[in-house]
Amino acid sequence: MLEYKIVRVFYTFCLLVLIPAFAVSQGQDLFRGSIPETLLRPGRGEAPRYPVDVVIGELGRGAASVSAFNYANLIGAGFLSGQMGHPALASINSTIRESNLSAIQVISPVSFRIGGGREEPDGAISFLVRFIGREQGITGEMYIRYVSRRISEDEEGAVIGNWVFEELLLEEARDRAVEHQEAANRNDFYPYERFF
Repeated sequence: MLEYKIVRVFYTFCLLVLIPAFAVSQGQDLFRGSIPETLLRPGRGEAPRYPVDVVIGELGRGAASVSAFNYANLIGAGFLSGQMGHPALASINSTIRESNLSAIQVISPVSFRIGGGREEPDGAISFLVRFIGREQGITGEMYIRYVSRRISEDEEGAVIGNWVFEELLLEEARDRAVEHQEAANRNDFYPYERFF
């Protein structure tokens, strides 16, 4: 009887102390698999790595500024909301706003992605954008521009500026299964061609 209690205490000790300690020490290696730490985190001075979308390519700000990327995300969130009165969309012409909202709402979007920011020859900044619904997606290109103006008449007067939405060119809605099938059959790394 005494031996039974000793064995039971030993097994209880193993279950409560040794197995959780072993699991915690192995947990990090199991979580990331065989991916080296250097691939998970950018090194000193290295640009952050962003994921890649199967349709529009690399996500993130690309060659655009941080403020342009943030403004594009704000506009994207406004269109995703589906509300004409969303504060981010207030400065957009009501006809253009309604047209874009109607086109996007066809797919009942649940999220959006922005990537591939670049400066266009005319000074505008363009971003590839993809609105994703449960069964369909719609892809396009968003154009924004930084507009500055003087707030006083003299030459040394202060200059203020802000980002403005110019245009959102959208393609037709497509089934997500078709998009993924095309992505699987493609062998290039630049899946989406820009409009201009």
